[in-house]
Amino acid sequence: MCHNSGVGKSTLLRLLAGLEEPQAGSVRRGTDLGFLLQELPFPGSARFSDVIDDALSEIRTAAARLDELTERLAEHPEDTATLDEYGRVLDWAQSHDLWDADRRAKLVCAGLGLGGIDPGRSLDTLSGGQRSRLGLAALLIRQPRTLLLDEPTNHLDDAGMDFLEKHLAALTGVVVLSSHDRVFLDAVCTDIVDLDPALGGPTRYGGAYSDYLVRKRAERARWEQRYAEEQDELKELREAVAVTARNVAHNRPQRDNAKMLYDFKTGRVQKQISRRVRNAQQRLDELERDQVRKPPAPLRFAGALTGETAEERLALSLREVEVPGRLHIGQLDVDTSARLLVTGGNGAGKSTLLRVLAGRLAPERGAVLRGRGVRVGLLEQDVAFADPARTARRTYAEAVGEQGPPLSTLGLLAPRDVDRPVARLSVGQRRRLALAILVARPPHVLLLDEPTNHISLTLAEELFDALDTAPGAVVIASHDRWLRRGWSGRRLHLVDGKEER
Repeated sequence: MCHNSGVGKSTLLRLLAGLEEPQAGSVRRGTDLGFLLQELPFPGSARFSDVIDDALSEIRTAAARLDELTERLAEHPEDTATLDEYGRVLDWAQSHDLWDADRRAKLVCAGLGLGGIDPGRSLDTLSGGQRSRLGLAALLIRQPRTLLLDEPTNHLDDAGMDFLEKHLAALTGVVVLSSHDRVFLDAVCTDIVDLDPALGGPTRYGGAYSDYLVRKRAERARWEQRYAEEQDELKELREAVAVTARNVAHNRPQRDNAKMLYDFKTGRVQKQISRRVRNAQQRLDELERDQVRKPPAPLRFAGALTGETAEERLALSLREVEVPGRLHIGQLDVDTSARLLVTGGNGAGKSTLLRVLAGRLAPERGAVLRGRGVRVGLLEQDVAFADPARTARRTYAEAVGEQGPPLSTLGLLAPRDVDRPVARLSVGQRRRLALAILVARPPHVLLLDEPTNHISLTLAEELFDALDTAPGAVVIASHDRWLRRGWSGRRLHLVDGKEER
């Protein structure tokens, strides 16, 4: 599934898993399914090996039962009840690759970066990312016929994501997943269910993510064309009801006076006018009732930079900057038209670099130089606002001013959320509010830290299309493989806080 954050993808997966029940309607599900839980259902004192053994327990039980049934059939080959049970257990064993399970456990752990962990190590000594990967590993080892995965690529490096793609693509069962990773969707999915706003509501598309993009863009063009045609027709009908249909001659040549006098005296003209008005009004009522809604406007940066700063070449400059244990940059210059992608693994220093560039983190050594009048904006991964009690609408208005576009027109927050205090917004909603402020009042240097986190795939596509027309410099720190694959600008790769050359 691809989706906008908050439209119900996690709820849908929980309904499929049986962890929630619908208020209306029904859900039919098989019994052999597995759902990727956010937290491992084990105490912190449990060992790594306990999780793996639990994942293999059903398979080992089936193996033992097959052995028992085999012995019983050898003694009583005519026992049909035993033969029927043997067939059911054998089918289950084959669908779960029972005879390959132990090897699969080792391959899965190694593929997800867990191969070097001591089996006797307790869970409370593992990092959050390691526990998350262990939960995914346990599910893949179990190999239920239906897998339900909510953001399974979280906490995976490139090698782990590559392994997961190949593993899921090779499964013969059903996999239902939600993900923001577009490369992952392209590699794994054979169908896409889009929960984002569309002309016909939630839609199922056949094919991978690349196929979905092509069809989605064509669908958007049809939506825009239909909306424009209907608005033109509505305008003509309203004019017809108000003026044209009441016009006696109605663009026909003047007839002789005697005929005109007869028509008026007998009421024929009034009947014709009434019929035209009635027909136009009927069509107008139908179209106003059934017209398609206006397509949401794609994300665009508002306005342009003004003043002499916009013409200055150098916006930011770092010289021998060091944040001990986190970052060491010898030289980095960012001009006002720069497009820079900062890459690197978790803990490589990407976020630290952006916070130094934004002036939110002072380095212990080195110099951070900023051009005269340069305004820098940073979209952080965890956004905090100065006044948590202030509503999203007021926070936006005070940051952007009267000249900015209304918050509701940007499509970044649902109407029901714009008057909530920012403290009551989710992490994703706060990020989208911060992004709205940056879009409506673009800075000279726009810094984006993992911008695809907590936004829909549709919005991610719109954002990166909009970056081409951003009026100032753009510096992005991201692990997004789809973004990296299509990036044509400058790159800076960090390893242990240093630039890798």
